[in-house]
Amino acid sequence: MGKERTTSKSTTLLEIVFFVKQQFHGGDTSQLLQYECIEILDLSYNNLNGTIPKCMANLSSTHVLDLQKNRLYGSIPGIFARGNHFRTINFNNNALEGSTPRSLVNCTMLEVLDLRNNKIIDSFPYWLGDLPKLQVLVLRFNKFYGFECGSSEFNSSFPMLRILDLSHNNFSGRLPTRFFENLKALMNLVEAKRKLNYIGEKYYQDSVGMVVKGFEIRPEKIVTAFTTIDFSNNCFHGEIPNSIGKLHSLRLLSLSQNSLIGHIPLSFENLTALEALDLSSNKFVGEIPSQLVGLTFLAKLNLSQNHLVGSIPRGNQFETFQNDSYSGNPRLCGFMLSNKCDIDEAPQPESSIAHDEEHHISAWLDWKVIMMGYRSELSLGLSIGYIVFSTGKPQ
Repeated sequence: MGKERTTSKSTTLLEIVFFVKQQFHGGDTSQLLQYECIEILDLSYNNLNGTIPKCMANLSSTHVLDLQKNRLYGSIPGIFARGNHFRTINFNNNALEGSTPRSLVNCTMLEVLDLRNNKIIDSFPYWLGDLPKLQVLVLRFNKFYGFECGSSEFNSSFPMLRILDLSHNNFSGRLPTRFFENLKALMNLVEAKRKLNYIGEKYYQDSVGMVVKGFEIRPEKIVTAFTTIDFSNNCFHGEIPNSIGKLHSLRLLSLSQNSLIGHIPLSFENLTALEALDLSSNKFVGEIPSQLVGLTFLAKLNLSQNHLVGSIPRGNQFETFQNDSYSGNPRLCGFMLSNKCDIDEAPQPESSIAHDEEHHISAWLDWKVIMMGYRSELSLGLSIGYIVFSTGKPQ
């Protein structure tokens, strides 16, 4: 099924979305390209094959170029002219090869670039950091490599980036401290809470797929307050830089399936908006920082398959995480594990138990409200909708 779009009554036929699906099913789209006033060209979810015509990069008035979910192959057109108006470029789920064209730096209005699920072979396109409005960069499931760049290349990188998905590639090296220090849009928690609007225009609002517990979900709209970094399934090594702790508005962080070492940074206690944290299948050592108990929005935690030791912290959200959050760490102990700690045998004070019951009742009511918001596509629904998918039901 295609996506639904809404258009204002004042738009002309040439300005509305061109995706009468059956007309272009495997057909010739060259006649569309003679119209220079096309603002949205959406040919997604068809059976189009062949290469992307080079002239598509020169649609001077086009804001949205959406060719996702087709059978396109070859390389991405290499000539994006200066002064173009591209706001969204979505080529995901095709069979595109080659590299990321450097001419994309001419797309100074670009907010969303989605190249996931292709066969692109290239180093990390750090030069995209010069795009002043880029908010979403998705490169998942390609053959990108490298990532460790000089500090000069990250001096002013990605100031507006909110969603960065590099998962399932061949990226390697250490996570650069300077890179995370420049993600300014992920640092201002107050601003993120205040602006609960959608990425996109009134008649075309972007969506992006996210992987939650192994399943891809595709919310119909992207709330600007939703923020995520996914570096999972790569070859990163070394320790996590403390600078990640500066990303106060980050809601989802996944570094799983890498070769990261060292301790879980104490600076994670500053990620007060965090809703999901996945550090599984790495080589982390030491104890789980007790400061993480202060992350009261955390609904999904996965620390499995590491070398963690000691007792699992107790309190707040940590009372709800089950054994699978910690499996594969034989030297961990805790009340939810078969390997109990001595302190777990001590009874809780009555006042503490009463407080916990009150907290869970309040939390349950909150989840009910949140689910209603998600189903009616209120702005808060997208952000917390992740929690509904990850937990399966209100806790």
